[in-house]
Amino acid sequence: MLLTPAELESLTGFRSASPHSLLGLHPLGNGLGLAGRALVPGAAKVRVVPVHDRTRPAFELHRIGDTDLFEGSTRGATSVYAYDLEVTWADGSVTQGRDPYSFWPTLGETDLHLFNEGNHRRLYDALGAQKVMLDGVPGVAFSVWAPSARRVSVVGSFNGWDGRRHAMRQLGASGVWEIFVPGVGDGALYKFEILDATGALKLNTDPFGQFFEQPPKQAAIVWDTRRHSWNDASWMERRSRTNPLRAPMSIYEFHLGSWRKKSVDTSPGYREIAVPLIDYLRKTGFTHVEMMPVSEHAYYPSWGYQVTGFYAPTSRYGTPDDFQYLVDALHDAGIGVIIDWVPGHFPRDTWALARFDGTALFEHEDPRQGSHQDWGTLIFNYGRHEVRNFLAANALFWCERYHVDGLRVDAVASMLYLDYSRKEGEWIPNRHGGRENLEAIEFFRHVNHLVGTEHPGVVTIAEESTSWPMVSRPPWIGGLGFTMKWNMGWMHDTLGYFKRDPVHRAYHQNDLTFAMLYHAHENFVLPLSHDEVVHGKGSLRRRMPGDDWQAFANLRCLLAYQWFFPGKKLLFQGCEIGQTAEWNANAEVDWWLLEQGPYHAGIQRLVSDLNALYRQEPALWRGDYEADGFMWVDCSDAANSVLSFLRHDRDSGSHLLVVLNLTPKPHPSYRVGLPKACRWQEVFNSDAAVYGGSNQGNAGSGVLSQDYAVHNQRYSAEFVLPPLSVTAFRCSR
Repeated sequence: MLLTPAELESLTGFRSASPHSLLGLHPLGNGLGLAGRALVPGAAKVRVVPVHDRTRPAFELHRIGDTDLFEGSTRGATSVYAYDLEVTWADGSVTQGRDPYSFWPTLGETDLHLFNEGNHRRLYDALGAQKVMLDGVPGVAFSVWAPSARRVSVVGSFNGWDGRRHAMRQLGASGVWEIFVPGVGDGALYKFEILDATGALKLNTDPFGQFFEQPPKQAAIVWDTRRHSWNDASWMERRSRTNPLRAPMSIYEFHLGSWRKKSVDTSPGYREIAVPLIDYLRKTGFTHVEMMPVSEHAYYPSWGYQVTGFYAPTSRYGTPDDFQYLVDALHDAGIGVIIDWVPGHFPRDTWALARFDGTALFEHEDPRQGSHQDWGTLIFNYGRHEVRNFLAANALFWCERYHVDGLRVDAVASMLYLDYSRKEGEWIPNRHGGRENLEAIEFFRHVNHLVGTEHPGVVTIAEESTSWPMVSRPPWIGGLGFTMKWNMGWMHDTLGYFKRDPVHRAYHQNDLTFAMLYHAHENFVLPLSHDEVVHGKGSLRRRMPGDDWQAFANLRCLLAYQWFFPGKKLLFQGCEIGQTAEWNANAEVDWWLLEQGPYHAGIQRLVSDLNALYRQEPALWRGDYEADGFMWVDCSDAANSVLSFLRHDRDSGSHLLVVLNLTPKPHPSYRVGLPKACRWQEVFNSDAAVYGGSNQGNAGSGVLSQDYAVHNQRYSAEFVLPPLSVTAFRCSR
């Protein structure tokens, strides 16, 4: 035997961190030939057979004692050569293939260095399961970061899930383990078997897995997400030169599992949903669709917000190719794709990221830093280079491999504040004694910089629920670097106003005007999202006061106000038809309501018309974040709950006048100040009969301005203000 007792024990006890240094072919030195070793559980005989150069010697390997380790030597060669292992199994069958322990590492020093310093931008091309060709041999290079593990093996459908077959080597001090397994290809199932820091043996999914079995199964699936042939080159080129802040953006937020159902328990897949979704978005006129998290998640009721596979679209609805097909089809239809991205936390499943190598690897060890009180999940350690790299590369991955046009970042506030949802004594201050998570701040700046520079035109949108300053301002002036931020204050105040009986609204008009006091601080998105129709909050329709007529009139006013107010728009599925029931993630939208009288179909028609008007009127989007893009005409008539404002496009000089009458009392002759002498044509009226309204308004040839100063405007005119209505007028000369 050519092994020392310690070396033998490390192999047969499956505890070696460097099996490649002992297995395979190795020179004996001094011209004495080569030693060969193979660990092949279940083998009866093992033989080394040369490939490429048949002049090299073939020789037998002999079992060492009663172990599964085989060893032999030859004097016919002194340098290592390419070879197969010919294995005769206990049942007499014979297989032949390249020895995994005959290959050099598939990761170079540059890969490892960049990862350890947190700057490997294409980390998804290095770690995980990579299909490669080595020495003319196709196979998969498996690698995983587990620095405190005592031993790591890849197990799967290709080796009988036997951790003895493909033990991996640790690559220096990088913490990365690696092995190339010949002959493995697309569709192979795999996990990592880890002897962790505590001595426990566990099975883990691949943190970089790009496809998984359908939950509750957990194995990753070897898959090449680079093979899709994209057809959206013109879309991508156009996106790269478009400033999203000066472009229309009305977002339809939807949940893949509950938008439509094939049956009670089955939702359409990525490919199946493409045609009906595109047809519907075209009909309703939305510019973008935002998908609630598509990353793999084991727990369906989390709606995707407890991610177990950050690099994989969930297999519930198909393969990665299918998801790429859906994005491609949406782009072909002229519709942008935004996905929810969840870097704020991850579940405690120990088969996923939690205590991955027996230590707090991705999370913090101290629960005062690493545990979310609200969700029972774990917080990423943003100060650890490799963790930051894992997440930053993930953002780039969705942009590159799936061509997404935006990342809506969930729960940003929970990442920014060390004391988020914590009592005194339950959190640890930063190095300056403050409550700000300094590592998370730098993480956001880093990710937003990478996305903005590597994928121009892709937007990052923060769901940030506090008054943290400069969320959507560049890092070089102290901002976090997001493109936009959800305006949670606008949402809260506006819904608070509209749920009030109109008789009380005179005392709360400031709820509708307050948002303009801080509007210039950020680039805002106005969200009426899934969060507003769950957890007992009821639907938007149910929050509106009054009988059916008043409730639907109020809902029409709410949606029209959202579309005319400055900021990009977001509306959750079902809200566009006035769904009465709270959102149920296990059932589809109540489409049957569209057949129940005029009101629900009227809401859908209203949203479609708002989107059409929004797209064709640059005054409604080009100046969203410019000082002259919005101006109150009059917001002081609280007694009548009437407000009026102008939207302006400086490029064309066009104006749009918007007037809100938010009580059931009509005003047949209400004077409003105007900036121009022209005929003001009614282009929108939420009280129109086609929406289910009373059909009062200013139809016909329009309203001619008069040289009569009102509201600090040189001109004015008298308008008909229908009950509970929003009307809009375009200046036409």
